[in-house]
Amino acid sequence: MELVWLAGTAGLLLVLLGVAVWRRGSADARASKRAHDAAQDRDPPVDIGETYEFGITEFTDHHSGDRIAVGKVQGFVVFTDGVPQSCSVGDPIRATVTSFNRGHTSADATYEGRA
Repeated sequence: MELVWLAGTAGLLLVLLGVAVWRRGSADARASKRAHDAAQDRDPPVDIGETYEFGITEFTDHHSGDRIAVGKVQGFVVFTDGVPQSCSVGDPIRATVTSFNRGHTSADATYEGRA
């Protein structure tokens, strides 16, 4: 009888732990959604034709097969092409903004050099 009670208590604790982890994940998702919505409503902090300095946060592959550096200017995502293979994540670069996406939530830029 005592073994059944222990198993039931352990099961209940696992369920409660699972609920706590799930709720935390959903809180993080809600915070991310709020940040995304706020970004949709603000004007871009960059201008076409202007050059900015920022660090490379990651690389992604463009549909054309080109290697594109990703960075942020005041939290605004900038995709930069023409970055040499010698650059890596964390390197500071200079890039000139060439265009925005449709919703003005990110920009494309061309590599100008290391910062």
